[in-house]
Amino acid sequence: MKTIKCMMDHLYWADEQIMDALEESEMKEKDLLKLVRHVAVAEQVWLSRLQGKGSTQYSLWEEEEDLTAIRTMFKENAEQYRVYIEDLEESELDEIINYTNQAGIPFRSSVRDILLQVLLHGQYHRGQINRALRIESAEPVQVDYITFVRL
Repeated sequence: MKTIKCMMDHLYWADEQIMDALEESEMKEKDLLKLVRHVAVAEQVWLSRLQGKGSTQYSLWEEEEDLTAIRTMFKENAEQYRVYIEDLEESELDEIINYTNQAGIPFRSSVRDILLQVLLHGQYHRGQINRALRIESAEPVQVDYITFVRL
């Protein structure tokens, strides 16, 4: 549990770092903002599944021009994940969650695997976002886990 909690703390921090970099760069590139929103919504989708709720109400690839709205999503995600993780016992990590994906296909995954998906999915896309910042001559932000734990 300790490792997952620390990795989740990294996720909250890294989401915030990316948002700060995007705001500082003043980039308004639609595809990039769509990608950032996708990360925030994917976190919501997985949390909804962990809570035993459906996720069809979420649209993973909508455009969003308001960085403040995306930052709010990340902040709310962090708050809700903290509550979820705080109540989670080590033994519950291997519980199986039944859910359907956005296309309505049923799946079964452990809580542990879902949390790892959330962590790795965000890290993957933050790398893409940083690459886009660099291409646009903006400053990418350091979001590596080791940077976080050195703070």
